[in-house]
Amino acid sequence: MHAALRNLEVIHVVSSHTEHGTLPALASACRAFQSPALNVLWRDLHSVEPLLRCLPADLFGFDRGCTVLRKPLDNKMWDTLFKYTLRVRSITVKRTSHPSAIIGSLSVIMLSYPSASAPLFPNLRELTWYAGGYHFTAEFLRMTLVPSLRVLTLRFTSASSSFLSLLSSLGTLCPHLQNMTLKYYPAMEDLSNKLSPFIAQSISQLRNLHTLMLWDLANPGMDHIMQLQALRTLDLDLRTSSVGERQSLLPFPGFHHLHYLCLRFDAFGRAMELLSSLEVIRSKKIKISFTPGKAESSESLSASLLQFLAILLEICDNKELQRFSLMGSRVVIIHTEFATFAPLRAFRNLIVLQIERGYSTSISDGELCQMVAAWPMLQVLKISCYIAIDTTAVPTFCGLLGVLRLCPCLTSLALAIDTTRLEGINLRNPGGENLNTRLNDLTLGNSLIVSPLNVALILSGIFPCLEQVNLDCWNTAPMDLLLSAHDKNSAMEKWASVNSLLDGFNLVRERVVTSG
Repeated sequence: MHAALRNLEVIHVVSSHTEHGTLPALASACRAFQSPALNVLWRDLHSVEPLLRCLPADLFGFDRGCTVLRKPLDNKMWDTLFKYTLRVRSITVKRTSHPSAIIGSLSVIMLSYPSASAPLFPNLRELTWYAGGYHFTAEFLRMTLVPSLRVLTLRFTSASSSFLSLLSSLGTLCPHLQNMTLKYYPAMEDLSNKLSPFIAQSISQLRNLHTLMLWDLANPGMDHIMQLQALRTLDLDLRTSSVGERQSLLPFPGFHHLHYLCLRFDAFGRAMELLSSLEVIRSKKIKISFTPGKAESSESLSASLLQFLAILLEICDNKELQRFSLMGSRVVIIHTEFATFAPLRAFRNLIVLQIERGYSTSISDGELCQMVAAWPMLQVLKISCYIAIDTTAVPTFCGLLGVLRLCPCLTSLALAIDTTRLEGINLRNPGGENLNTRLNDLTLGNSLIVSPLNVALILSGIFPCLEQVNLDCWNTAPMDLLLSAHDKNSAMEKWASVNSLLDGFNLVRERVVTSG
């Protein structure tokens, strides 16, 4: 044997870079490679079928449509199975790729597992389960919920009594869990109220949780979540139809140590109910994702948004918040005014403000400058990328220059403007002293455009380091709502011309620098 093959580090590197399909051959080729190759082969399971392939084919049968064992597993079979399961670090089970017969067969095996004290997957750290909460899945799930587990993702449409019992035991089965995602998509009747008490019991025991994504548990589940001192990331889905009433007469203590809070909802009333029940929110980043659940007028939605932001201002720590994102619907455009977002001006330490997708904001040059003046440290600004042409007040290049003057640290900007109005703009020196060499991402949405040459001259003068205008927004649903196919194609051609001209200007600039 070559001396290099006696070096364990070399063996591990070779095994980790071997194609997955050839790992079995590598494991059987040499004793030195057997364990490292098997470790790589079994480390991440994207199917549970390999577990069944380790066992004799005639082990299972069917009786009245149910999977049954034809004979018990002997010690040799268990040793073979354990030889591989102890190497597993992650398991991903997708319902579409695993018929119930496979999960059923594994569940039957789990019922006969001989060692109650030793987990079958002693080193499992991550489990992703999309195979549902049916009764026949509970036994297999029980064997994968082990103390070593750190990341758990469960997505299900129904929950059997066995599955509910399992959920209530997560705190004792996986005491070191750090990241948990629970997604419930009711196929028929929404049973979130039935599920919530089982989840709440577990959460009260998961003291190491750092990241949590689930639906609103109402009382007392939300109280348990707020007591998790290690929790830094919380993603709450408020769209379940049976959240339940918040019975506490006193406000919840709120969230004091978060780095990231995301609220997803389809009705402002439900979100405002939650916010009104909290004393305080201290979080560095907040994301709001709103998709209207029923038809409402744009005026009504805009008024509700203003009320929501006003409540958020009352309970949110103004000094703590640094990043705020508001995501709208892909298929509904909400028309807003400058005043709608006035409460956000109180968050003076914002470095990221993103109002994206589904919002068309009417704002003048003066209003735009008045708004951004509150955020001198802003690095990312995305607001009103999609505008309803002819019905929305739109800032001009003068407003854009004002933003650059007030927010000198900007590196990313998304803003629809009227590029046809050039009053006060000198094409020879459009930026004057307001040059921005930091900006590397510029989106101008469906900005009005007539002359690609003038636009390219101005942008090149203002942003000397900008390579291209980002045109990805033209391939999104909101743009299809606002423009006809003809108008969209015509505008895209003009913006493509702008980018071609910018390429040419940058090339000339590089040659001048090189020759100098």
